[in-house]
Amino acid sequence: MDLPALKTNFQNAGLDETDLVALSGGHAIGNRRLTCPSSGGDTRLAPFDPTAVKFDTLYFKNLVKRRGLLHSDQALFNGVSTDALVKKYSTHAGSFAADFGKSMIKMGRNKPLEGNSGQIRVNCRRIN
Repeated sequence: MDLPALKTNFQNAGLDETDLVALSGGHAIGNRRLTCPSSGGDTRLAPFDPTAVKFDTLYFKNLVKRRGLLHSDQALFNGVSTDALVKKYSTHAGSFAADFGKSMIKMGRNKPLEGNSGQIRVNCRRIN
């Protein structure tokens, strides 16, 4: 997804550009499942950054070095309006942590879809 599409999705959820960048920093922890091979299952994982079990700013440092794992991550630092915030978070862990906390609270205030408006997926990668 490119930056305009990401911003639109976040705006539709009542979130702004700061929320987009801060919450994307949640990729500082965790792994991404690699494309499934034609056989053998899909158990191969790739960390978003080398410190995948530590909530730190390496995710942003990697974006500045143009080493984002996903296209949608690197879109945050690609000569666009979010570059300054990515740079700031890459060197100021306190600012990132504070904004991440505020953005999580803001996102948590969104009401979940109810009834036929949405679904809880059995497998997050497939529609039930």
